[in-house]
Amino acid sequence: MPEEARPGTGEQAKQHALEQLRQAISRGEMAPAQRLVENELAEQFGVTRASIRAALIDLASEGLVERIRNRGSRVRVVSVEEAVAITECRMVLEGLCAAKAAVEASEEQLTELADLGTAMSKAVADGEPLTYSDLNHQLHARIREFSGQQVAVELLERLNAQLVRHRFQLALRPGRAQRSLGEHLAVIEAIRARDPQAAEAAVRAHLASVIDALGE
Repeated sequence: MPEEARPGTGEQAKQHALEQLRQAISRGEMAPAQRLVENELAEQFGVTRASIRAALIDLASEGLVERIRNRGSRVRVVSVEEAVAITECRMVLEGLCAAKAAVEASEEQLTELADLGTAMSKAVADGEPLTYSDLNHQLHARIREFSGQQVAVELLERLNAQLVRHRFQLALRPGRAQRSLGEHLAVIEAIRARDPQAAEAAVRAHLASVIDALGE
């Protein structure tokens, strides 16, 4: 980033560091248990150590970072048991978003969901699990967006960021994409039919399958 574009100090600097770190962790660019060295991060993002420290405290409150006494900070490791508990919470919130999207989405937005379903089917047919995983992520994000339920959206963003390692591992598991494709298409079909009960049930069925896969 050009030097003049980097906010060096103050609240703006903390927010800059917070957003960059959150994105890096959420995208899997920083691995679970990876040490987060304040000096290195301050240099990388062009902010002060104080800004990095403040950002790490915020990320710890979001469950993305673990601060260890006298040892600094690291990316928090989420166990399988916790991933299951988080996914159970997602069931409720994502089911709500799907039900709301079935009522609130415009015709253009419904078409976008159908197009995503087509692209996901192609990715499975072509044997491209990482492409499928990315489209899967896009689908869930669009459903949340189209729901208009901003409180649920913000809660889900925090929950989903903690699952990045497990999501990546599931994406690469043989046969997982083929199994989940039908579940996602059922969600899309129910939303396009403007059936909120069916949409919520389809999301819950899909996430129940995710929980089963996490335990395998």
